Amino acid sequence: MQDSDKIPQEDAPVPKGVEVLTEQLAEPFTEDEVKFKPAVVSGNRALALPYVDARVIQDRLDEVLGVAGWQDEYECLSDGAVVCRLRLRLGGEWITKMDVGGQSEQPDEGDRRKAAFSDALKRAAVKFGIGRYLYRLEPQWVDYDAQKKKIVKPPKLAQSARSAGKLPAREESVPVPKEKVVARDKTLPANGEELQRRLRNYDSRLASQGLCRQGELIKHIVQAGVKAGYAPDLASWSGPAISLAAEEAKTFETGCRQSKAGHKEVA
Repeated sequence: MQDSDKIPQEDAPVPKGVEVLTEQLAEPFTEDEVKFKPAVVSGNRALALPYVDARVIQDRLDEVLGVAGWQDEYECLSDGAVVCRLRLRLGGEWITKMDVGGQSEQPDEGDRRKAAFSDALKRAAVKFGIGRYLYRLEPQWVDYDAQKKKIVKPPKLAQSARSAGKLPAREESVPVPKEKVVARDKTLPANGEELQRRLRNYDSRLASQGLCRQGELIKHIVQAGVKAGYAPDLASWSGPAISLAAEEAKTFETGCRQSKAGHKEVA
């Protein structure tokens, strides 16, 4: 693990401007940048899931960090999947996050491989907050053309889930008020032991609602953490690892609810 990839101590100062850049990276996209694909199809109805193209991700990185402020590196795996290592320059430090993208179901092998590269980039970008809000949107059932295999009319995004236009110019030197940071992070667990306790309760609640089997949530978060370079022991997590756990928990619950909604509609 490189020095820039190490987990900072909880009392380490936040570099000037990092919070501003993080907020700009996580800003919603414009309505024309968000597309929808059918996730579950039932007759002439489909569950529409929002997504953005890899080029939209690249535009966001250029817009916020500049063309020299980010780097991407890829590794092709034997099963056709692709690993993306995405490095962003934040607060004078290079931070790396990585994820794996899978091939599409297109007939052409070249197109399948291109899809894996794009998927890997988008997944790695989500770990920096880019487009992460799309995973939290409520699933919507829409009309579907089975012959053309496409959604007839994409659903409308809520006002809170779309941007009015371009982001403001990059402001790496602008500090974020301390009270704003505290207000946003105050609901996170204070340490790994509290994280572990709250995740166990959360896991039990989801299982009692029939959304998953007991232990699946914790397994998902541990796997995500290990992939990101953290230890498998939740009690040892702190700082960025706890933030990762919070986001992965939301993503996991959203996926479970979408899957359950899909089963109900098919039934």
